Amino acid sequence: MNAAALPARTEVAIVGAGPTGLTLAITLARAGIDFVLLDRREQAAHTSRAGVVHARTLEVLDELGTAPELLARGRRADQITVRDGARQVLRVPFDGLPTRFPFALVVPQYETEDVLASRLRQLGGAVHRPYEVTAVAQDAEGATLTMASGETLRAAYVVGADGMHSVVREAAGIGFEGGSYRESFVLADVTLEQDRPDEGLALRFGAAGVFFVAPFPGGHYRVIATVDDAPDKPELGYVQGLLDAHDPYRGKIRELVWSSRFRIHHRVAERFRAGRVLLAGDAAHVHSPVGGQGMNTGIQDGYALGRALAEGRLETYEERRRPVARRVVAFTDRMTRIATGPRVVRHTLLPLVSRVPALRQRLAMELAELNYR
Repeated sequence: MNAAALPARTEVAIVGAGPTGLTLAITLARAGIDFVLLDRREQAAHTSRAGVVHARTLEVLDELGTAPELLARGRRADQITVRDGARQVLRVPFDGLPTRFPFALVVPQYETEDVLASRLRQLGGAVHRPYEVTAVAQDAEGATLTMASGETLRAAYVVGADGMHSVVREAAGIGFEGGSYRESFVLADVTLEQDRPDEGLALRFGAAGVFFVAPFPGGHYRVIATVDDAPDKPELGYVQGLLDAHDPYRGKIRELVWSSRFRIHHRVAERFRAGRVLLAGDAAHVHSPVGGQGMNTGIQDGYALGRALAEGRLETYEERRRPVARRVVAFTDRMTRIATGPRVVRHTLLPLVSRVPALRQRLAMELAELNYR
């Protein structure tokens, strides 16, 4: 997917070719707007942080012509179940959602990126690699991006889709408000030996922390667990210990496909636009993985920004998407604090939500991000 030499000028320079940047590029390509998509990596990543695509995102991807292929690569989850120890305290079904996609799709992020990249190539687009942006200077007519190689690119607009440590955001002087969680998160993709039916998306609370399991296609499982401190690269025995502590009946890990440790922040950019510079995805907002909404919100940012550019209403992008980001960050923060807080709160609040259909539906809508159309 490497592209030819860097052009001298473009209408929109997109920094970062993850799901957000790819979605924006596809949207611009469909609208006939010239763009250059840059990424500092020599090739696309083959590891996977995000693993759940929610209903609203599937609606967006369907509009872009990528949903059928992604559905073929993923596995549908019709509900999310929450347990505290052995006790089920909440079940949220998705089958009543008002959408063509009344489910969550469990699929590794690299598959989502591959489907998006393929669609971009169909539209004549490409990713320019490896180009690391080191500086962005804007003026009244546009902005100049400088690469680590010394090359420059002139653009009318620059979009930072370059993650939490965004060079574009920092160059624009945009603050990133919020904080960090005390716990670290272990992320692992594994294959399991087990003799029990899958529960779909399974979230478990307990004295050992928060534990989440999602069934990937091909017999793989995504595991997320909170720990006070974890090794930089958790090994198989460490992840098996987490499984035994949280869900001892889940089974034995046959293979550790990939693992990582990271810390989670909850932050929203002070602005999503500063002159000729705009932000989307993790460059604009980051939050807890509880709920699986990070990549989803970023893909929707990319689509919304592309449509705003195509329709000449760029001034509406920030006013539409920043409130969504604030709402998602607040929602995932509440969920995380409930998950890691006093057990009595979980045993009181979550069964109440489970018993009241209107509350269950409201929670399902919030997870699916269908309130953000």
